Amino acid sequence: MLLVWFRFFLVLSLFGLGGALQAKGAQKACVDCHQNEQHAWLQSDHAKAMAEPSDTTVLGNFQDVTAAHYGQKARFFKQDQKYMVEVGYNNKLQRLPIKYTFGHYPLQQYLVETTPGSLQVLPFAWDSRDKAQGGQRWYHNYANEEIVPEDRLHWRQPLQNWNGMCADCHSDGLKRGYDSKTNTFNTQWTGINVSCVSCHGQMSDHQKSPISPPIKTDGQWQRMAGQDTATWHGKARDNQFMDTCFACHSLRAPLVDGINPGKPFLDQFTPQLNEAPLYHVDGQIKEEVYVYGSFLQSKMFANGVNCLDCHDKHTMKIKIEGNGLCLQCHSNETFNVKSHHQHQQASAGAQCVNCHMPTTRYMGVDDRRDHSFKIPRPHLSTEFSTPNACVDCHKKLDINSITSVSNRWASEQLRQWQLDNNKLSQTALDLMRLRQGQALSLKRHFAIIADDKLATISRATALRMLGNRDEQLQVSQLQPYINHEEELLRVAAAQAGQSIPLPARINALKPLLSDKLRAVRVAAARALVDAGMSVANLPVFQQAFAQLAQANELSSWRGEGRLNKGIVEITTGDLKKGEASLIAAIQIDPYFEASYVNLADLYRLQKQPMQVALVLKQGLESLPKSAALNYSFGLHLIRVGQRSKATSHFNQAMLFAPQTVQYVYTYALALDGEGKTTEGIKVLREKILEVPYSQQLQQLGVYLSQKAQDRESYQWFQRLAR
Repeated sequence: MLLVWFRFFLVLSLFGLGGALQAKGAQKACVDCHQNEQHAWLQSDHAKAMAEPSDTTVLGNFQDVTAAHYGQKARFFKQDQKYMVEVGYNNKLQRLPIKYTFGHYPLQQYLVETTPGSLQVLPFAWDSRDKAQGGQRWYHNYANEEIVPEDRLHWRQPLQNWNGMCADCHSDGLKRGYDSKTNTFNTQWTGINVSCVSCHGQMSDHQKSPISPPIKTDGQWQRMAGQDTATWHGKARDNQFMDTCFACHSLRAPLVDGINPGKPFLDQFTPQLNEAPLYHVDGQIKEEVYVYGSFLQSKMFANGVNCLDCHDKHTMKIKIEGNGLCLQCHSNETFNVKSHHQHQQASAGAQCVNCHMPTTRYMGVDDRRDHSFKIPRPHLSTEFSTPNACVDCHKKLDINSITSVSNRWASEQLRQWQLDNNKLSQTALDLMRLRQGQALSLKRHFAIIADDKLATISRATALRMLGNRDEQLQVSQLQPYINHEEELLRVAAAQAGQSIPLPARINALKPLLSDKLRAVRVAAARALVDAGMSVANLPVFQQAFAQLAQANELSSWRGEGRLNKGIVEITTGDLKKGEASLIAAIQIDPYFEASYVNLADLYRLQKQPMQVALVLKQGLESLPKSAALNYSFGLHLIRVGQRSKATSHFNQAMLFAPQTVQYVYTYALALDGEGKTTEGIKVLREKILEVPYSQQLQQLGVYLSQKAQDRESYQWFQRLAR
C-alpha cells in the first residue's frame, strides 16, 4: 500500500482598517518609550517585510515596463495613481492592481489578489541590488526554466500562495483563517510588517507598569590564558528566546494558526530535519531551508552561542563587518593569520565566512550563508557529491580556472598545508551514507543515533529515518529516545515509532501523547492512528488526535494537507471521507502527484480496477513526466495482465527518476519477465553506476547473469559487492 505521510507543508478587504489601526496603536505605545529601539528597527529587513504600495515602498520600475520569460509576459505600469500589472501568456493578459509589496532587498516581490481573500506572488520580481551588481531590473523567479501553467510551481498554484506559504512570517499577529469547506481565506493581522509584537508579544502588562529594572547579563564570553576560543563565564545562558527566531527562520509545518512569540518552537511547529534532498548529505544547505536546520548542527549552537551574539537585536544586521565579528570569540593570533587560512591577508580567501559559511543563491539573486559553520572537506566531495567552499570560491573568483580547479586539487592543497587532519568519526561518515541512501546495518544506524558527539538535530534525523527501513523495531531499541530529555529526539522517536508492531507500539508511545510539546503529541498521535479501538477511547489520544486533525486542517489549502487528512480518515476506517479528501486534494492542487497515487491505491484496495486506471490516467494527463505516476500505472497494468504495456511505463519511471533504485529494479525485472533478460542486465550495468551503491540492484544483476549464463556480467556484479 503506497499511502504515505508527507512531513512538511515546504477578502483582502477583510484585512480591514481595524487591523491597521490596532497595529499603529500598539506600535505607538512602544515608540513612546523606546524611540532608540524603534529607530534601529527601521533599518531592519523586518520593518520592510510587507507594505502597502506607495512611492516610498515600491522599488520596482512601473513606468510602463514589460518583462518576458519564455511565453510569459508582464507589463508594470501606473493607472490613476495605482500600481498595476498585466500578466499572462502571449496576448491573454489579466490586469490586476498591486495589493502589497513583499520584502525589499536584494529583491522585492509583489502580491496580487486573484480570488477574494487569496493573494498570490507574481512570477516576476524586482532585483533591487545596485546596477553594478546586475540589479535594477525585472527578472523571473525561475530564470533558468519555463514554469508552465500546468506546473506546481506556477504562480497561480497553491505553492505560490501568500496566505499559506508566507504570511505568518511577514506580518504581526497573523491568522490565516483558512476554511477547507469553501477553500477560502479570511486572513487577519494586527500589523502589516514584523514589528515589536512579533518578537515581544503584546506586552500589555508591561504597558500598564512600564518601569522595570534593567536586564542584567549574568555572564560573558571570555578567552582565558592559553585559550584560542572564548567560553561562557557566568550563569548558564538561557537561549530559549531563539525559539521566536526559529519560528520564522526555519522550514517547518505549522501545528497552530499563527505564531505566539515566547512560546516553544516545538509547541507550534514540526521542523523539517536535515534530510536529502533538502540538504546535502553532509548537512550543508541545498534547498531553501533557512537557518534553523543548519545552525543547530553547529558547534556554535552546541556551546551556547545565540543569534544576538552576532546580530544586533533590532537592526538584525551583523554587529561587526569582516573577520572582526568572529574575532569577538576566536583568537586573532591563531585564526586571522596566513598559517590558518593560507590566503593573503584581506583577500576573499582570508575571510572566515567564505570558508566556513559559504553562500547558496536562492530566488535568483539572494545569497544566503550556511550557518552550520562546517570545515571545507573537498576529499568528501568526491565520494558524496557535496559542495565545498574551496572549489566553489575559486570557480567564482576565476572563471578561467574552472577546468583546473577540482576536488582533488583542493584536497592536495590542504594536504600540503597540513590542514587535512581533521577527520570525521565513523558515525558522522555513516550519517552521510545514510542520507545518501546507502544501506547500513541496523547496528550502525543506531550507533549514529547514540553518538552524543553529533549534533542533536543530526541524531534526530537518523532516528526519524529508522521509519524508512524494512525491519520492524523493538520497543527496547526506541525506549531511550522516547524518554529522552532532548525534545527533537522525542519528536523523531514518535515519528519512527510507527515501525514498532502493534500492540507494543501503543504502550511505548502512550506517554508521548501527553508530552509537554505539541510536536511530540501530534507525531505520537500520527503513529497510533492505525491502532483502532485500542487507543480510540483513551482521552489522552483523543486530545492529541484532535491536534493532529487541526494541523492537517491548517495545511489543507495545499495537496499535502488534504492528503494527510485523507490518509488519517482512511486509516481510521472512514473510507468515504478519505476518498473525498483525496479528490479535493486533486482539485485544489492538480499537479501534486501523490494525491493521484494514493487515491488509486484506495480504489485498488476496494477492488475497483477501472477507477484505479481512470485516476492514474487523469494524473498522467496532468503530469506526463511523473515517475511515481508512471510506476504506479505500470504496477496496475501488471495486475490486470497487460505486462508489455507495463514495461514501457516502468521505463518512463526510470528515465524520469534515474536515481530511484526501485524504478531501475522493477524495469530490469519487467524486461526479464518479457524474455529480455540480456537487455535487463544491460540496464542494470548502466544504471547501477548512477545511483548510490544498491545491494538490491547488485543481487538482481547476479541473479539475471546466472539465468542468462552471462559469466562476464556475473563476475562484474560480484566485484561490486566487494
